[in-house]
Amino acid sequence: MGTLSEPVPEERKLTTMSAARVALVGVHGFGTHHLRNLERLQASGAVTLVAVADPNPPAPGALPPETAVFGTLDELLAATPALDLVIVATPIQTHAPLALTALPRADLYLEKPPVASLADFNRLQEAAAEAGRSVQIGFQSLGSHALRAIEDLLAAGEIGTLLGISATGRWVRDRAYYKRSRWAGKRSLNGVDVVDGVATNPLAHAIATALGIAGARTLDDLESVDTDLYRANDIESDDTSVIRVRTTSGLPITCALTLCATESVEPYITLQGSEGTAVFHYTEDRLSIRGTDGERSQVFGRDDLTENLLEHLRQRHSPDSSSHAAPLISPLADSGAFMSVLEAIRTADAPALIPAQYINWTGDGDSAHAVITGIEDALERATAAHATFSELGLPWARSTADNPEKPSLAVQDPAVQDPAVQDGGRHDGGPAAGALSGATTVATLQDGTAIAARLSPRPYLHPVRTLGGVTVTDHLPSDHSWHLGAGVALQDVNGINFWGGKTYTRTAGRYEELPDHGRIVQLSAAPVPGSLDGNSVQQELSWQAPDGSELLRERRSIRSTQVDARTWRLDLATELTAVVDASLGGPGSNGAAGSGYGGFFWRLPACSAAEVFTAAEHGETDVHGSVSPWLAWTADFPEGPASLVFAAPAEAPDPWFVRLSGYPGVGSAFAWNRPVDLAAGDAVSRSFTVWIADGMLSPEEAAALAAGPAAGPAAGPGEAASLSEDR
Repeated sequence: MGTLSEPVPEERKLTTMSAARVALVGVHGFGTHHLRNLERLQASGAVTLVAVADPNPPAPGALPPETAVFGTLDELLAATPALDLVIVATPIQTHAPLALTALPRADLYLEKPPVASLADFNRLQEAAAEAGRSVQIGFQSLGSHALRAIEDLLAAGEIGTLLGISATGRWVRDRAYYKRSRWAGKRSLNGVDVVDGVATNPLAHAIATALGIAGARTLDDLESVDTDLYRANDIESDDTSVIRVRTTSGLPITCALTLCATESVEPYITLQGSEGTAVFHYTEDRLSIRGTDGERSQVFGRDDLTENLLEHLRQRHSPDSSSHAAPLISPLADSGAFMSVLEAIRTADAPALIPAQYINWTGDGDSAHAVITGIEDALERATAAHATFSELGLPWARSTADNPEKPSLAVQDPAVQDPAVQDGGRHDGGPAAGALSGATTVATLQDGTAIAARLSPRPYLHPVRTLGGVTVTDHLPSDHSWHLGAGVALQDVNGINFWGGKTYTRTAGRYEELPDHGRIVQLSAAPVPGSLDGNSVQQELSWQAPDGSELLRERRSIRSTQVDARTWRLDLATELTAVVDASLGGPGSNGAAGSGYGGFFWRLPACSAAEVFTAAEHGETDVHGSVSPWLAWTADFPEGPASLVFAAPAEAPDPWFVRLSGYPGVGSAFAWNRPVDLAAGDAVSRSFTVWIADGMLSPEEAAALAAGPAAGPAAGPGEAASLSEDR
């Protein structure tokens, strides 16, 4: 818009006592809110509602007697001189033409979203600047006084360093909602952009408020926008989505939104700090803080955007005003970051239809609404890990963990295996003499490249399943979003955290949020030489510090073998070679008694009736920290009962790390209470076997599996050295 110091034409100068002449375009839908607000403002003498425009006239008695009624904005402007303000509360696709028509004649209040494309946004900015007009965008939540309180608590460090922001929206919208107008749920209408989706209309405030808190307002404030869009309803646009933004300062903002929840909950913004959290329920102006000063909650007031715009115009147009008018709360230019998000949604692939088996319909007829199975948990996981639904591997999401492009492990029943492949598999590098034809996929290898930096990106196995299809790994859970399926990680390698989350240091004697997260980069992944295609993989991995320097080089081999009709065996061997002198440790070796996790770790999904036992001990308390040749876990998982039997590494009597009551997880503790020190060039190895079975195994059955034929190293035959040897 024009500079505030430009001369104001005489006909546009207002006294501080005059009532602004206002016109409202659109009197239905959200227009009824503006009618009520204008009635309040007119009673106080602040405005006069001189005219409205709507092709569907308002109900009798809805307007002041002196208010003129027109069918279109053009008719209204032709018959109504000296307007001060036009409020536009009409369908999204009409915002641009109506705003461009109004700007030469009056200042503008434009409902959200401003317009339906970035091109229209740029045209609108140019038109406002040329006309010297002020434009307020109707993101009402930005008027909350809680936003100033949030600025103050961040400045005071009450929740520590701001690590990320998330927005969660769980609303319910029925079939009737999408039948309320021709444009409802449309991406476009008759070739005109509409973009009426969950993130751009009903829960647009969630995104705009999160961006505002982050200080991301203009087009230049965002580095990237990722979209993951879905629909359960018979519409064009999204009703369930994750929008992930990264600001130019590197702050992640993840918005997980749905109109297909079990029940409507007031949406909220979460500020994720190194020392606590702040949660802002923006529709209620309620702020709850858990930080260094304890917990507190407060409800704040809110400035009305129309009043703010009127005050801005009075000060700007007053003959004796200074050059600095009251700033707008939600000026057009500050919607640039939101428009970047809208443009990414507009130009993204059409939302994917969620398969019917993952949708439950509640209610009848037009009152029925879709409920996506497990959607509440999915929203929590997405915001905690700053991950999309696809990255979470949800069964209804695009590019799930079963993506055929990702390496996977398979097994084949020995009783039905093709005799033609019994020679040990292919040797010529060509297609598949030794392929597992008709085999069962039991595990998928994730490369971890999409994992957020704070979670220490690394390769891992997920999902791992029984032969009967029961999933026995979890990743990116909301309680510990850095837990990643089955794999190998350490929390301390020369002070670098390859585990994710907070770091326990001996100096502090507690967990701290530190900028110390490394990543394990997969350099290569190929079948183990001499093995059957589909049942093995050998990885070359680089453990890298945040600055990219390499600390360790790892060779990891994984193999799957079917044991019987209900059991298969996973063999994993790892060899870590120090690139520089290296100290390998974790919380236990840094003084956290009983927290010696690090090394091989298996995060299980939520389960019930869980039992954990060894040959001599039973239960979490007794098994945790014990040394035993094997450990068993049996439980009822969401898809059925299953059991896992873990064999301890032959190389060292590492204690077992077990969590059952807090979360389900099992690890073999590499550095239980002391680090493993390696000189540059030295190596250390561990090999593991896990039997994965359908059903609940008894202690006798678990012991029989563990006592069965030796698993052997995961590496295929013919290698120069076994991975179970130090060198």
